[in-house]
Amino acid sequence: MADAQFSAVSHPLAKPGYGKRSAPGQKPPAASDFAHLPPRERSIAGYIDRLTDGADISCKTLAKVLPLYGQCAVRTALNHLVRAGHLRRGREQVVSASGTEHWVTRTWWSRTARDDDWWAAFQRGDVPEDRPPRRTRSRAFILLAALGREAPMMALSDTECAALAPLVTEWFERGADERHVLHALTAGLPSQVHRPMALARTRLTTKIPPEPVRQVRPPRRVLECTTCGDPARPEALLDGECAACRGETPPPPRTTLPPDRVRARAAQARAAATHRLERSHA
Repeated sequence: MADAQFSAVSHPLAKPGYGKRSAPGQKPPAASDFAHLPPRERSIAGYIDRLTDGADISCKTLAKVLPLYGQCAVRTALNHLVRAGHLRRGREQVVSASGTEHWVTRTWWSRTARDDDWWAAFQRGDVPEDRPPRRTRSRAFILLAALGREAPMMALSDTECAALAPLVTEWFERGADERHVLHALTAGLPSQVHRPMALARTRLTTKIPPEPVRQVRPPRRVLECTTCGDPARPEALLDGECAACRGETPPPPRTTLPPDRVRARAAQARAAATHRLERSHA
């Protein structure tokens, strides 16, 4: 199948802060996760689900790494995944380590299909966020196992990768991605490294980024229509589409008073105010 041709390590990453973002509260992986989808969507969904957060899941990139499908086919499949409740696109306001607020583009992914009410609650911040789990053989372990390909003198054994993985996981929890960790472990290496594990441990400990500023209020999110890309209120999106793209007729605009009626009502209000003032001084 197409989703088996490339591993999570080889898949391109998006710019830091962008790319795939896993929605909270998902069920553990199961063989039946995407059984309700057509074959093409099932294949693409299974591939996306195995990617790490931060992976580039744009139509262009997915079409490159999954050559069985062109960009148009991938775009159609992703829109189907939106309607099936696995995917939503939008923007989210985040706070940097310096305290500056800015908006970033998000693509939220849920292995567990969600209905419109759940995504609306997620936009409002009513769904509790999960703390990333600490695992020894996952995203962190994969990065450490591939370290020797980036810098052969830093090659680690299976046992060493397992021992260092919690330190790398802590980097991920503080907002770092694979590129940040690899740079910290490979930049400025000496001509010879006799104890790569000890050097890696020292760098992972001393160069770890500061903890991010925790948001005390619910995150500000805006979900977008999967067809036109315009932002919309959560209750206005059905299966990821806004009313206009669903072909619904918008409500008639509220009628406004003609200028002469506005002037007449303003004169009445002034006269009433003057009358009250005169009575108060009588």
